[in-house]
Amino acid sequence: MDVKPRKIEITGLRKRWLISSLSPILIVLLLVAGTFCAGMANYYYNMMLDGLKTRATHASDYFNNYSMNTYASFYQAAATYTEEFAEKDYLELQFIGTSGKIILSSYGLTSGLSPGTSDITEALQTGEIRSYRGVDPLTGEHIMSVCAPLLFNGRPVGVMRYVTSMAAVQREILITAGVAVGLLMLCLVMVYVSNMVFINNVVEPVAEVTETAKRIAGGSYGAQMENHYRDEIGQLIDAINDMSTQISKGQKIKSEFISSVSHELRTPLTAINGWGETLMADTGGDPEQLRRGVGIILKESRRLTTMVEELLDFSKMEDGRFTLSMEQVDLQAEFEDAIYTYRELFKQEAIELSYDSGEEVFDPIPGDPERLKQVFCNVLDNAAKHGGAGKRIDAAIRGGEEGVVITVRDYGPGIPEAELPFVKQKFYKGSSKARGSGIGLAVCDEIIHLHGGTFTIGNAEGGGCVVTITLPRA
Repeated sequence: MDVKPRKIEITGLRKRWLISSLSPILIVLLLVAGTFCAGMANYYYNMMLDGLKTRATHASDYFNNYSMNTYASFYQAAATYTEEFAEKDYLELQFIGTSGKIILSSYGLTSGLSPGTSDITEALQTGEIRSYRGVDPLTGEHIMSVCAPLLFNGRPVGVMRYVTSMAAVQREILITAGVAVGLLMLCLVMVYVSNMVFINNVVEPVAEVTETAKRIAGGSYGAQMENHYRDEIGQLIDAINDMSTQISKGQKIKSEFISSVSHELRTPLTAINGWGETLMADTGGDPEQLRRGVGIILKESRRLTTMVEELLDFSKMEDGRFTLSMEQVDLQAEFEDAIYTYRELFKQEAIELSYDSGEEVFDPIPGDPERLKQVFCNVLDNAAKHGGAGKRIDAAIRGGEEGVVITVRDYGPGIPEAELPFVKQKFYKGSSKARGSGIGLAVCDEIIHLHGGTFTIGNAEGGGCVVTITLPRA
């Protein structure tokens, strides 16, 4: 049946996904935005500084070359230059003496004051252009200034200083930073939305799988999910559906197995119990009846023993304790022992068992003689049980390219083609009505597999079933 799971939230998965995906992206975006803002700020500052240095260099060269003959001519030229300074709306021009006080200023209000910035002192001391960026001691605002020394006879007699406010540049930097932060937030929102869409596409089917798995664990074997996906999620859903189907089949087979084993155990136990009571009540002591009763009890006891051994072997197979006691085995001798043992038994049921040993003599091979004998006996017993209606069984041993090949063929009705792929599965009995636990062939297949060989079952030409056992040579 199809199941519509209720939607459940997996907040932990969403949280882990968002943290693991957004954290590195956020760090990268912050680094990019910070680097961009720092680069833009540095670009603006350097552009301002280069502009101020260019003005200071040209102006100081003019004064040093043409206006420094006498102090009077210098002062007159400086006053005229200051008066006609065309950029006074956003740039202040100052002429400062060796004392550090302002002699002339394009603003006019700062004359006689001492700015006290490092660029003035350094320019007077070194005779080279120097710059300053920071807080103006006089006004308290952020400024950038450039001082160019004025030389007379090679010695600084003052400086020409250009000063500009940083407010406009800082405003541009803030705008740039705001744009960068806006783009960062936009990128984060886009990444968050795309991640939420993606994680929801993952979480919802995972939630369905979780809910269905809980239903299966609760006993709803065979529950199925609709698969609308063509990716790994779809493969997971297919795997869960297949698992649910297999569990349902396993439960059904298990129930059938328990029912079958109960019946199989009850039948010989009933026979043993019935004949035991009959013999106990037989006060006449009829030797023929006694012999017959004891024979039936022994036969049913052997059947019970075989079933119990198969169940024990199956239990060992399930928990990995199924092992072999390896030694050098005469495979042909072991197979012939099984042939001779069953030949007399089959005669009692009017079944002819023919054996072809061929002409090749086989060297001993590594193997477990008891387990191999178990396989041979099980195969012969199955041939009589399922193909006894043909009244004939052929057994042969031959040498092949892949090793020693043993075949056992009956002339019964054979196996339906639809059941052939499943006959070696545990508990599988198909349409057969023969008595048995349904695990004998599974045990045989495991034994031969552990010997490095192959165990195959198929229908023979002309009718009947043929079992082929291939074991590698030494």
